[in-house]
Amino acid sequence: MMVDPHIVVTFCLAALVVSLVPGPDMLFIAATGLASGPRAGVLAAVGMSTGLAVHTTLAALGLGALLNAFPTVFDVIRVAGAAYLVYLAVTSFLAARRDQDVPGQEPRAPLGRVYGKAVLTNLANPKVIAFYLAFFPQFVDPARGSVTAQFFFLGALFIVVGLSVDASAGLLAGRLGDLVRGRPAVQRWLHRISGTVFAALAVRLATDGR
Repeated sequence: MMVDPHIVVTFCLAALVVSLVPGPDMLFIAATGLASGPRAGVLAAVGMSTGLAVHTTLAALGLGALLNAFPTVFDVIRVAGAAYLVYLAVTSFLAARRDQDVPGQEPRAPLGRVYGKAVLTNLANPKVIAFYLAFFPQFVDPARGSVTAQFFFLGALFIVVGLSVDASAGLLAGRLGDLVRGRPAVQRWLHRISGTVFAALAVRLATDGR
């Protein structure tokens, strides 16, 4: 086997712990589920996993190390990601204001748009690559064959574990949102909560050190 079975078990347990700790991805997914329902929450989790697949590829091919070696490029991507999150925050607050001006049940965001937002949010965070470069090498053994292949294998495991946790969080948040949605006041607060989450993630991404 390319990776020692004991390493696989250890890696999956570590990935589960990492996935269970609330982070930017889970907060985004939960906010999406609250605002747009369980299907949107689950699809946001799928979008995040799609972004992780791209990050896995970059790390496996060594492009992550190249990005990490050039702080300017890293910072440009980080600031662009923060700007995108600010945009999402503004649109959420505007939606809350629109709900106040015109009370009523708001149509949910198109699922394709939800998926696209999740993918872009994950890709716009270069810290994911930095995490891959710090976390994965602990479980890679060059003596067992191609390091690139091991990176892809571990990346796939990480995505499966993360998706199971994130999709569950999106589903639960979406069902909670469905329970309280339909009341104009609650609907406004759901948008405000989403906007606050996106704004907080933007600040964290823009100001957090490498």
